[in-house]
Amino acid sequence: MITMKDIIRDGHPTLRQTAKEVPLPASDEDKQILQEMVEYLKNSQDPELAEKYDLRPGIGLAAPQINISKRMIAVHVEDEKGKQHTYALFNPKIVSHSVERSYLTSGEGCLSVDRSIPGYVPRYARIRVKATDIDGNEVDLRLKGLLSIVFQHEIDHLNGIMFYDHIDQENPFKVPENAIPIE
Repeated sequence: MITMKDIIRDGHPTLRQTAKEVPLPASDEDKQILQEMVEYLKNSQDPELAEKYDLRPGIGLAAPQINISKRMIAVHVEDEKGKQHTYALFNPKIVSHSVERSYLTSGEGCLSVDRSIPGYVPRYARIRVKATDIDGNEVDLRLKGLLSIVFQHEIDHLNGIMFYDHIDQENPFKVPENAIPIE
């Protein structure tokens, strides 16, 4: 079971590396790791389990955050309409994106970053992601809103990019041009 002590912190070199593609079909070991990443997110969102195991609530997790430099992400999030989405993916790739941007009005946070970093993080409003799920099926997702932002945040981790790299250093609360605010 993954706990907070397994999550590496900002400044760790693995967080700045480009993660390696996962050879497919995925090994049982890689599937197990991905399954545990999803379990962490589910447990972290359950107040009783989060307290019992001292888990910080998260909605996305990338393998580099647990010091595994492989292209694997887990997402467990409720969208703006209250619908639950759970993904466990190998080798996710953004294959296309909108010109239009979006950003979270509350800013972004990260399980690997222990401090609050205020500012708007410009993201694409809509993205299309291709990946392979935990069962070996090809998936082709069209995402918008919060889901799009979470996926971009996690895929950035696979490329050694942290969310705060996107914040305008001169003016952190500068509203990105042509952008949809997401509450």
